[in-house]
Amino acid sequence: MKQTQFTRFDLKTYLIEALNSQNITAPTEIQERLIPAIKNGIDVIGQSQTGTGKTLAFLLPILTNLDTSKSEVQAIITAPTRELATQLFDVLSSLLENDEQENKVVAKLLVGGTDKQRNISRLKQQPHIIVGTPGRINDLIKENALLAYTATTLVVDEADQMLDMGFIEDVDKIAAKMAGQLQMLVFSATIPEKLKPFLNKYMDNPRHVHVEPKHVTVKKIDHRLVSLRHRDKLQFVVELAQSFNPYFAIIFTSTKEEAELVTEKLLEAKLNVGKLHGGLQARERKQVMKQVHDLKLQYLVATDLAARGIDIKGITHIINYSLPKDLDFYIHRVGRTARAGAEGIAYTIYELSDQKAIEKLISKGITFTYHDFKKGEWIKLDKPPLGTPGKRVASKTADSKNQQKEEPKAKQGSTGKAKAKPKKVKPAYKKKARFKQQKEDQRQRRIKKKGK
Repeated sequence: MKQTQFTRFDLKTYLIEALNSQNITAPTEIQERLIPAIKNGIDVIGQSQTGTGKTLAFLLPILTNLDTSKSEVQAIITAPTRELATQLFDVLSSLLENDEQENKVVAKLLVGGTDKQRNISRLKQQPHIIVGTPGRINDLIKENALLAYTATTLVVDEADQMLDMGFIEDVDKIAAKMAGQLQMLVFSATIPEKLKPFLNKYMDNPRHVHVEPKHVTVKKIDHRLVSLRHRDKLQFVVELAQSFNPYFAIIFTSTKEEAELVTEKLLEAKLNVGKLHGGLQARERKQVMKQVHDLKLQYLVATDLAARGIDIKGITHIINYSLPKDLDFYIHRVGRTARAGAEGIAYTIYELSDQKAIEKLISKGITFTYHDFKKGEWIKLDKPPLGTPGKRVASKTADSKNQQKEEPKAKQGSTGKAKAKPKKVKPAYKKKARFKQQKEDQRQRRIKKKGK
């Protein structure tokens, strides 16, 4: 067996073997800090960005604690979307490949958009662990098909997204049907104020671990800003997509309406593209994800549904067609590329209305470079073009040479600071000033006459 640092957590042997087979030999920070606490039955809040290893942080101790001699549900794991739930279940299944216990772990995936009656028939034997979406799990509990009262551990993954999508109420109903002595494990990139009443209701002095990323985004991501200027945005995104012939690229939009328009435009250009957003039927979304994993698509147009947690291998390029309203999603979007030591490029098409948003991203520590795409060629700009958001630089850009001629250098004052040259007053203002002065002179003459 390979040298591994996971043995000190006293995990089940088949889990160590599964980790070794995946070349995972050292725990991440969040795993190091949470595995012992979860194993000991403590409530935890794991606050971290995507890619920190949180999935294994809760799966490894939960699987170790399962009593497989009992044919009853012991743990329920919830995720806000079918795609995230499916991905969690895939990770769980990979850990169970070496399970040769006398009583093997039985796990079931329960998500919306699938045949409910088939789900019910598969629950004739109660599994040890459930992974699914809150709505479907709640439905099956109501049908008395899923017996949740025996379950003592509940995982709420991507809790802030659960809140945004309106699923916390369903999670609340699931928790209310579970065992009285409930261990709750909450994982989230952020802890919004509106989430706290739910946490306080079920959690008893939880261990809160906040893992700050060493860098806001992965070092190997090249963040590029491209000004739209006066170009047609839909046509421009087609030109960008065609320009770099990616291994695989995701084009992010902020709404499903934008996603539909961009997809249609890319299809018109004969590009091999799929779309993923919340307005699609479950069957369509599943089909698209299968095409992605089977390498049948080169481009995916997606809303932020795909930004959180979904692991698609081999993404070389990200295009932000529009910036997200919640800027934390920028981090999640670009985090889909440059995985496992690879490099990636993230392009953002921006307009002047995006100025404040980009300045906030810069303040978070993201370093952008400025580029333009003209006549089929990429041009790297040495300095931000005029009107570009971001920190101003002392030297003038090539685009500002004409302005430089019109505005001579400022004179140095006695303080050593540059004294700005007074602006030239427009003729209209001079005319008004003369008229005002004439009126005042007339008034003063009238006063003098009265005085005599």
